[in-house]
Amino acid sequence: MWKLENKKALITGGTKGIGRAAVLEFLELGAEVLFTARNEKDVKEFEKELREKGYACTGIASDSSSAEDREELKNWISNQGSRLDILVNNAGINIRKRAHEYTNDEFRKVVEINLLAPFELSRLLFPYLKNAESSSVINIASSAAIQDVGTGTPYAMSKSGLLQQTRSLAAEWAKEGIRVNAVSPWFIKTPLTDGYLKDERRMNAILNRTPLGRVGEPEEISAIISFLAMDKSSFITGQNIVADGGMSIIAL
Repeated sequence: MWKLENKKALITGGTKGIGRAAVLEFLELGAEVLFTARNEKDVKEFEKELREKGYACTGIASDSSSAEDREELKNWISNQGSRLDILVNNAGINIRKRAHEYTNDEFRKVVEINLLAPFELSRLLFPYLKNAESSSVINIASSAAIQDVGTGTPYAMSKSGLLQQTRSLAAEWAKEGIRVNAVSPWFIKTPLTDGYLKDERRMNAILNRTPLGRVGEPEEISAIISFLAMDKSSFITGQNIVADGGMSIIAL
């Protein structure tokens, strides 16, 4: 049962970081994967790389915050058999500023992509998730959702909201056979954090707060995502798995 064979999965933000690692792991476990990213060049390059590895996988250039793009994803899934076993809401952004420095457009963009887009996509694809015998939605949140980690208020707000979205949908959709869970990473080596982690002062502060003494790897998060997508985790719903190297157990 430690596999994803015969499972159809959609992973948003699938060309970089955690999303990329999840695509690769899902394919290795036998899933049929559709992934998205906003940059079409990145999508095509990753598709090519996957074909060279021997995987049949489809990528679509799509912005999860766009209603038109979400509708395109729905139509693609409908044309492939009207069933979706796994939805991974991974696409996200951050703009790091002090609260009073954000423009209205900036903080609304963070909330739109990190919080509202997963809700809109999840409910749009609800019929296809319901059509699966048992399905799983996995939302990628953050340690910033449960305590201040200095990543900016709009990001923390959006990820905290995503955790409550996870709990509420889990309760509402349980009778439909749909499980909904979240994963909250601390700092992970991804393109989103690359510039931040190159600052020696910031990196030292992160390491000092982390008992394991390092930042995480994308594959360490994709392993949790894969478990939550498997039938092995069939009695887990409405939960948030924190992957932070022990950061949250240390008092500030």
